[in-house]
This record gives sequence, C-alpha cells and structure tokens, in this order.
Amino acid sequence: MCWSAVAVGALASIAAVVLLGLIGIAIGFHLAGVEDRVVDLRRVGLMTLAFSVFSAFLAYVCGGWVAGKIGGIRRSEPAMLHGAIAWLATIPVLIVLASLGAGSYMGGWYGGLAGRPSSAAAPFDQPLPIDANASPQVRGQYEAERAEYTAKLKQWREETPRATRNAALGAVTALLLGLVGSVIGGWMASDEPMSLSYARSRDQVTH
Repeated sequence: MCWSAVAVGALASIAAVVLLGLIGIAIGFHLAGVEDRVVDLRRVGLMTLAFSVFSAFLAYVCGGWVAGKIGGIRRSEPAMLHGAIAWLATIPVLIVLASLGAGSYMGGWYGGLAGRPSSAAAPFDQPLPIDANASPQVRGQYEAERAEYTAKLKQWREETPRATRNAALGAVTALLLGLVGSVIGGWMASDEPMSLSYARSRDQVTH
C-alpha cells in the first residue's frame, strides 16, 4: 500500500473539485450562497445537471489517475484500489469544507455534506420596529412589510425539509460518481486494457 500516492491523489481530487466548482460558478452553471438552495429538482437546468455530473466524475478520475501513477502500480486491481482509497480520504476533508460553508464553491452538490445546511438560515431581514408616535402611513407600511416578511419566512421553513433532502441526494450522487471516477482513474493509470476479459485471460496465463 502506497500511502503517499493515496494522499496526493486525494489532494488532486479535492483541488479538481474546487476548481471545477469555481468554473461552474463563473460560467453560471452553479450559484453560491443561499441561491443554490434546490427545492424542486425539476427546476434544475439540463446544462447545470450535465456539468455537475461531469465535474463530480472528472475530478475523481484525476485523483485516481494521480494515485495510480505516483504509486507506480502496473496491475489494474491494486491501482483501482488505490484510487478508491484516495476517494475515501477526500470525504472527511469535504465534510469539513462543507461545514465551514464552502460546499457551494465546490459545485453546489457537496453542500449536503454539512451537518447543518447553510441554506437553513433564512436570508430575509426582519423589518425594524417603528416609533410609537409614527404616522398612520408609516404604520401601514410597517404592517405590510411585516406581513410580507412573515409569509416569506413561513414559506422558507416549509421548503427547508425538501431543500435538505435534495442537498443530501445531490451529495450522495456526487460521491458515488466520484467513487466510480476514482476507480476508473486508477485503472487508467495502470496502463492495462480496460477490459474484464483481459483481466481473466491475464490471470489464466499467470497461473
């Protein structure tokens, strides 16, 4: 087991996740902050979904490939195992980053790794209290703002369970895609043909 290869592969995956997440924000496929809260999955754009799948997969392909190459592993099975272990090493780091509020900067999908989703805090400002001697016009405006704030807050709280569920679903999907990508990246690093029939024939020749 080459732990240095695993560590560098994990760092490469995390760097690729952050880089691709920032690229997604820059080109408008992801939103940072409370705007990335997904309540209805049907409203997620096709390009956003495609880029999220691509980035989650590609980031870990890079990490698995780096782990396999640095380890100098020439057999596909140990190389794939190193890629998978590098994927395991990234999960605690991603959880810490998401808990610190950086989940949305990694593409939005990883925000569900936070113990308390950042999207749970309502972004509405409560109207400031007015003076007791305020005019009827000011009082009427205050009551309207207060009613609007209460309605928005109620809607936000009703939507929070769905948003939390969707955030968890996105995180699970991203991690599973990452696992597949890390295994494939390790397999690519071994330079063996990516074919199950080749592995069986190789084992028969070896024995």
